[in-house]
Amino acid sequence: MREQEQTRQRFRSSGRQGGRCRTLPAVVAVAVGVVAASALAPAPASAATRQDTVRQGLNTLVRSYGVPAALASVKDREGRTRTYTAGLGDLATGSEVPAHGQVRIGSNTKTFTAVLVLQLVGEGRIGLDAPVDTYLPGLVRGEGIDGRCITVRQLLQQTSGLPDYVKHLGEDVRYYAPRDLLGIALRHKADFAPGTAWEYSNTNYVLAGLIVQKVTGRPLAEEMDRRIIKRIGLRHTYFPAPGDVTIREPHPRGYSRDSAGAPLRDVTELDPSWGWAAGQMISTNSDLNRFFTALLAGRLLPAAQLAQMRTTVPAGHPFAPGARYGLGLVSTPLSCGGVSWGHGGSTTGYETRGGVTDEGRAASVAVTIQPTDPAAMKHAERVVDTALCR
Repeated sequence: MREQEQTRQRFRSSGRQGGRCRTLPAVVAVAVGVVAASALAPAPASAATRQDTVRQGLNTLVRSYGVPAALASVKDREGRTRTYTAGLGDLATGSEVPAHGQVRIGSNTKTFTAVLVLQLVGEGRIGLDAPVDTYLPGLVRGEGIDGRCITVRQLLQQTSGLPDYVKHLGEDVRYYAPRDLLGIALRHKADFAPGTAWEYSNTNYVLAGLIVQKVTGRPLAEEMDRRIIKRIGLRHTYFPAPGDVTIREPHPRGYSRDSAGAPLRDVTELDPSWGWAAGQMISTNSDLNRFFTALLAGRLLPAAQLAQMRTTVPAGHPFAPGARYGLGLVSTPLSCGGVSWGHGGSTTGYETRGGVTDEGRAASVAVTIQPTDPAAMKHAERVVDTALCR
C-alpha cells in the first residue's frame, strides 16, 4: 500500500465547467464484457503440473528474490483447495511457515470497504453519484478540493483527484485516527479535477470508511464483521482494534529492509491504524479466496451493485499491465484469456497478490516483505496466473 510513485491514466473528456464542479461525461467506464483477453492461451497443463509450478514459483521467490517466506492457497472450480509454503516463518527461530498463516492484507481491505458502501447503496442509504458533502458536509476542503464536487463513485474508483496521505506520512509510526489521515491529505493540493483522471490514493477509502460510519452510526470494524466476515464465514479475517499491534493466529513473521543490502528487521508487530479503511485488515490466503469467490458469486451484493463494481477504467501503478479498476475491484488479464478479479495489497512486512475467475477458480499468494525489486512481485503475479490458468 505504500506506493511512492503514482501513474496517472488520463481519460478523454469533453466535460464542461459547471459552477464550482467540473462534470464528467456519463460514459467514462468500460463494462467488464469488453475487456480484451490476452492473445494466445498456453497449452493445457495437468493439475499435477500446475501444482508443481506453483510450488516452484514460491521457491523462486525465496531463493532468487530473497523473500523470507512465501505462501499460497489455490482453489479449483469444485472447491478443492491446496496450500503451498516456501522459506521460513521466523528467521530467528527457523520455524516453518504456517500453511494457513495470517498476514496483513493491506489494500485488499479496500474491496471490503467498497462492498460495505455498495451494500448501503443497494439499501438506498447511500447514493453512488451523490457528493461526499451529502454525508460529510464541510469536511473535505482544500486547494482544488471540494467535497461538493467529489462523488462517492469517484472515491471508490480512484478518480477523485484527492492526494494520497500515505506519501506524506514519513516515518512517524503511531496511532492515527481516520480524520488525522484525511487532515494530512488535505494539506496538499488536488492531483486533478474530479473525474478527469485515475490515480491511486488511499485517501479515497478513508473517506469511504467515514461515510459508512456516518450512515450506519456504527464503527467500521463492526460493520465489516457483521456484514461481511460473519456473513460468509471468514473465520481467520478481522479488522484489528485500536492499539492492537499483534497478529492473533499462527502467522509468518513480516520483515523490512531499510536499504538494499541492509539486514532484515522484524516488523510483524505494529500499529496498522495508518491504513484503516484503505489497508488495516488481517486475513489468510484461503479466506481471501473465499471472500472474492463469494463476492463474484453474488453472495455479498445485489446484481445491480455487483455490476457497478465490475465496471472498470484503465489503471496504472501499482497494478499489472492491462489492469482495470472498478469500484474497489481490479480486473487483470490472464495469459490463458479472460481476466481475474481481485485487488492485492502492500503493507509493512507483507505483500499479497491474488484473483478469482468467473468460473470459480481462485488463487492467493503472500510474501513476508515488501520487495524493493519490482521483478519479485511480477513473479508472484505470474504464480497467480499459472494457478488460475488451465
